[in-house]
Amino acid sequence: MTTTPRWRALTHHHLFWPVAVLVILLLVNVPFTPDFFAIKMTDGHLYGSLVSIVLFGSPLILVAVGMTLVIATGGIDLSVGAVVAITGALTCSYISDQADQSALSGVFLALGIGLAAAIVCGLWNGFLVARMGIQPIIATLIIMVAGRGVAQLITDGQIITVNSEPYKLIGGGYWLTLPFSIFIVAAVVAVTVVLTRRTALGLLVESVGGNAEASRLVGIRSMRIKIMVYVFCALCAGIAGLMISSNTSAADGNNAGLWIELDAILAVVIGGTSLLGGRFSIGGTVVGALVIQTLTTTIYTIGVPTQTNLVFKAAVVIIVCLMQSPKFRAKVFGARLGGKQTPAPAPAETAPAAEASPKMEVS
Repeated sequence: MTTTPRWRALTHHHLFWPVAVLVILLLVNVPFTPDFFAIKMTDGHLYGSLVSIVLFGSPLILVAVGMTLVIATGGIDLSVGAVVAITGALTCSYISDQADQSALSGVFLALGIGLAAAIVCGLWNGFLVARMGIQPIIATLIIMVAGRGVAQLITDGQIITVNSEPYKLIGGGYWLTLPFSIFIVAAVVAVTVVLTRRTALGLLVESVGGNAEASRLVGIRSMRIKIMVYVFCALCAGIAGLMISSNTSAADGNNAGLWIELDAILAVVIGGTSLLGGRFSIGGTVVGALVIQTLTTTIYTIGVPTQTNLVFKAAVVIIVCLMQSPKFRAKVFGARLGGKQTPAPAPAETAPAAEASPKMEVS
């Protein structure tokens, strides 16, 4: 008797379908790669398809986590891909000019310069959206277009290569047998969850996303909240830019972070966060990003032609979004929308007079 209600409650959880699709995508790889779930230890490092998915999905997870808070306020940030390119370009450009590229002082200064540039981009986006009242999609489109050109100006249109072991650690190094980037992502996600779920910050973000004007009237500084989330989003994109350029030991102003903003938005939507703002789910975003990265891995594993892989990815994303829709499930599977429905009350003219509620007499 209790199995059906429990199953219904499970399927109505916002993480059920993203996790289900993630598991299905992982299982699809097994016939093509029998040792897909195998994890091997080589030279003190763990290797395997699952480790690679998390490793290559780390930049997307970071960008998607920052994008989640922006979308929760009712905004959107299309500039994260350009911020990824700018951060990598500045950092690698500074390191390449050093006599000793492995000097820790020079690497740390380069990291500071790159992340400072990312924060400036976030402040600019937040200023345009919160202070100037420009639509977020237009405000962030400015850096999306111009930022990519700035990155190419920094690199002179060339790919800047570096040979720095400390810098290589960020995106391509290992620590405690695991890729170091996994620890960076885990730390950022943990800090974000603590700040948004263990303090009032998350509630303030959801309040601004639900109704910014009403939040302002009750004393919430909605402008500061919006600026803060855009800065945080840009900072996450900057860290992702360090990972991408570090993993390849090169900065490519033209291709680094290209279209990552679209994958980040898809990851947020798959994770159950509404584009209209309000309530958000960091855990759902992480699962959504893993779905996107696993889908990319699956496309190459099963041999989908490269010219059709974007179409294949779009089809799978549409399926995931439809499966999350209660209306779609109700029409296809006959499920009740929103759980049990209460029966409609009987019309007044057909109700027996004796069952009518008595009227109160006024003396």
